[in-house]
Amino acid sequence: MKKLFLLLMAVLGLNTACGQSPYEVDEFTTASGKTVKLHALMHSCIRIQYDGKEIQIDPVSKLGNRSINYAAMPKADYIFVTHEHADHYDAAALKTLSADKTQLVMNKRCANRYGSGKVMVNGDKLQFADVSVEAVPAYNSTAGREQFHPKGRDNGYILTIDGLRIYIAGDTEDIPEMAQIKDIDIAFLPCNQPYTMTPDQLVRAAKVIKPKVLFPYHYGQTDLSSIPAQLEGTGIDVRIRHYE
Repeated sequence: MKKLFLLLMAVLGLNTACGQSPYEVDEFTTASGKTVKLHALMHSCIRIQYDGKEIQIDPVSKLGNRSINYAAMPKADYIFVTHEHADHYDAAALKTLSADKTQLVMNKRCANRYGSGKVMVNGDKLQFADVSVEAVPAYNSTAGREQFHPKGRDNGYILTIDGLRIYIAGDTEDIPEMAQIKDIDIAFLPCNQPYTMTPDQLVRAAKVIKPKVLFPYHYGQTDLSSIPAQLEGTGIDVRIRHYE
């Protein structure tokens, strides 16, 4: 496993030297044939590129011994923040990525801390020129875990980009409200017990949501190796990227 990781890092280093992204990139095609690129930055940090637009999800500059140089990236057109925990909310990263054009969307607690931003609560919908967004529930439901992410405080987001529907779950367990989440092309589901889901919970959630493509993310040291086999035959394309 260590040799494989070192080989991957060497490949990523070569890509950087050649002017390519130093991160794993997955490409998808929208209804009108445009390309959406998803950059696996780290943990819960996702960069989305679409038609010249830059979208950042939960940008955080440093986590443990890993870091992201947001100053080397273009300013964001849209930034979405799920909640205020330090592995999701980083005021310095938000300032680095923000410009006059930037639409910053957050839950209420993050907006209060940051001093600006559009507040969304569970159930809210916003329509921008290039993307529509719906805020959906994200919370812990297992007894003894409710204090990590209380119900009603935090957001997950469903982004619709030219017909492509991307569900970013945020920090949540496999909650009943997921049964209302439909027609998802790409889902990001967290797997970091006890704060979010166990692998079995993630599998249950995936079977309810039925995304075409699944990215387990926010997984830290959780072993994901059982997930692809548990979802075999469901038609869900499971993609494991460096979202430790």
